[in-house]
Amino acid sequence: MNLPPLPLAEGIVALLLLFSGGVVLVAALGLARLRDFFLRMHAPALASTLAAWAVTLASVLHFSSRGEGLALHVWLIIIVLSITAPVTTLVLARAALFRRRQAGEVLPPPLLGHRATPPPSSAPSPTSGRGLG
Repeated sequence: MNLPPLPLAEGIVALLLLFSGGVVLVAALGLARLRDFFLRMHAPALASTLAAWAVTLASVLHFSSRGEGLALHVWLIIIVLSITAPVTTLVLARAALFRRRQAGEVLPPPLLGHRATPPPSSAPSPTSGRGLG
């Protein structure tokens, strides 16, 4: 059974889709192995972004190679994902941090938008008097 050779564009699209699937698989393994919520959200957030870019590039290449011109409408999807994915990750992290604080866990204090001044101490600091400032 002889199959016709695949055009170069279809081969590149297939490789990009396989790469995207491999990245998501590695992210799923990281999700299963990491023990903390904050560690768990790191791997899928990065991997989903990379996988989405690979799928978008594959879509642009696939639809552009069909002879209808350059298909740039697919880029709207990745632009929306690039804006919303980091915002969603930030909101999830803040919600988890809030819940942990409400549960009474010892966590770093919340940032108030300014640098906290260290408490005054009577002992001189090791760098004082060296002219480093």
